[in-house]
Amino acid sequence: MNISGILVIVSPQRVDSMVEQLNGMDGIDVHHIEAATGRIVITQEAATIKDEVDGLKRIRALPGIILAEMSYHNFEDDTELLQGLPADLDDADIVPAFLKE
Repeated sequence: MNISGILVIVSPQRVDSMVEQLNGMDGIDVHHIEAATGRIVITQEAATIKDEVDGLKRIRALPGIILAEMSYHNFEDDTELLQGLPADLDDADIVPAFLKE
């Protein structure tokens, strides 16, 4: 079982609808909502690392997502071995300007 902590950022006016969407996704639990800043903290459970990465990609593809980043990862009994960070997740240079302030 793989468990990841993910920070999701949306515009403050979209927080309620995004929380509803996230709660409707398999393996996702919303743990903290900061409505004024649009920050949502979730955990994701997945069977494999690949499933975990695919889940993050699905979250990132949701309309209205400004940022979705994995901040924590724990795995147990996963025999899958990745040789590095998947290229489509290596996007360190696309941080929105307002987050750099």
